[in-house]
Amino acid sequence: MSEVDADFALQGEYYGKIRLPNGTLEDVGIQVVARGDGNFIGRQLRGGLPGNGWHNDAKLELTGKREGRRALLFHGDYRVSVEDNKANVVNSNGDTLGILTRVDRQSQFLGLKPTPGAVVLFDGTSTEHFVNGKIDEDGNLMFGTVTKRPVGDFRLHLEFRLPYMPYATGQARSNSGLYIQERYEVQILDSFGLDPQFNDCGSIYRTKIPDINMSFPPLSWQTYDVFFTAARFDSEGKKIAPARISVVHNGILVQDNYEIPNKTGAGKQEGPNPGVIKLQDHGNPVVFRNIWIEYRNEPATGLEELPTPATK
Repeated sequence: MSEVDADFALQGEYYGKIRLPNGTLEDVGIQVVARGDGNFIGRQLRGGLPGNGWHNDAKLELTGKREGRRALLFHGDYRVSVEDNKANVVNSNGDTLGILTRVDRQSQFLGLKPTPGAVVLFDGTSTEHFVNGKIDEDGNLMFGTVTKRPVGDFRLHLEFRLPYMPYATGQARSNSGLYIQERYEVQILDSFGLDPQFNDCGSIYRTKIPDINMSFPPLSWQTYDVFFTAARFDSEGKKIAPARISVVHNGILVQDNYEIPNKTGAGKQEGPNPGVIKLQDHGNPVVFRNIWIEYRNEPATGLEELPTPATK
């Protein structure tokens, strides 16, 4: 578990209603992100939170600092005061527009049980399916390992938790990656509260941004459900169809049957032979749990209905 500081208690998601100039009430979400040493950034999202009312549309950028037990974030004279699990929204005239409540969301697929045909790769008891896999004191699989069995077409579920690293930025912020066939990387990164980039969490690394940034705050358990169809090659080794992938991040589709044009980043070159899955070692203490896979002999042509999440 990562060390936390006074800023950590203020970071997170807040949801509620604010009063518009015409007097009507509107749903709003606010994401507050710790940047170290009492500094914060944030964004106010019209309609709600990502995946729950906000769809990459209107937003208001905020910056500020912690003062004692509260954080004050500003957009000009517009102010959001965060304290005691509340976010008080005040306009430039000093009028309170609304008080939002902190929410700690969970993926609807957290704890998802394996399907009947699935192979459990990791359940906290053994690393038999991984090369040099290590289990931490909490029973989680540590970063920096690969599966023993290569994969072609598959459906995969895994859960991951990112460390709290408020001073880090960009690719240094809780970096790991899900490398499929050691060729194509689905990025794992602390991208909470940011506009998605092509190397952020949920992206096909340096290739395609996620359709929406569904990152939860660090130290939250998050889920990936991945549907992958391997590239096809003819008898002479010529590629005749690209690899395709769908990614569901925290219960929301962020990559929709995307055709991957080539290997990504530092991935191995494409080829007709299957490859293993790697959980990247990027030096940050990312951990994993509840990993299971369906090996398939035919393309995954779409997102089948996902099973009912396990009762928590």
